[in-house]
Amino acid sequence: MSVTNVLLSGVVGSTAYGLARAGSDVDRLGLFAAPTEDLHGLHRPAESHVSTAPDRTLHEAAKWCRLALGGNPTVMELVWLPDALYEVRTPLGDELIGIRASFLSAGRVRDAYLGYATQQFRKLLSRSAGPLPPETRGRTAKHARHLRRLCEQGFELYRTGELTIRVDDPDAYHRFGEQVAADPGAAEPLLRRFETAFAETRSALPDVPDEAPAEAWLRRVRRTFYAAPDA
Repeated sequence: MSVTNVLLSGVVGSTAYGLARAGSDVDRLGLFAAPTEDLHGLHRPAESHVSTAPDRTLHEAAKWCRLALGGNPTVMELVWLPDALYEVRTPLGDELIGIRASFLSAGRVRDAYLGYATQQFRKLLSRSAGPLPPETRGRTAKHARHLRRLCEQGFELYRTGELTIRVDDPDAYHRFGEQVAADPGAAEPLLRRFETAFAETRSALPDVPDEAPAEAWLRRVRRTFYAAPDA
């Protein structure tokens, strides 16, 4: 997959969280700018490009902004990565990192992170009948780790306005995954605890995101990648 005008890209997923082990996939996420003229034609350019080998997802700048304003946990982590995990950084990418807080709002962060965690829990329960084959057991443990991570990271972001990508104790996450793989219902107390924590905690985030910085940034992107027609 060849995508031009990549503004920001880095290693995300289990490698970024510190949860990767031998054989784990290396996931990459980024955003790009479509040529501005292409946005005015009959057929709009693709808003996302997804590839395997390597595993990489790239979202067009406007789509990334919309997802981030909705609190999407997957896209949000791109602008909170440790410096060493970025593979592409441009001045416009650095500007986006600089306005990352403006995308956040209390309700959307809470609903997005808890919503994704609840989806993981439902996947766990769907596999709870009888002993699991090794492949399914591994997938179940992975879903359990993601459930815990979404709860922990989402609550930190909701409470403090900051997001730490690397988890504190990776081994604890792996132990939790194995526990839940043996008994998927064991994940429910953690999910319920965080539902209560969100409900009882005052957020550091505003009620609504500040869209103005994102709008101004996106217009700078469009100006940068506008090619005037030949005379």
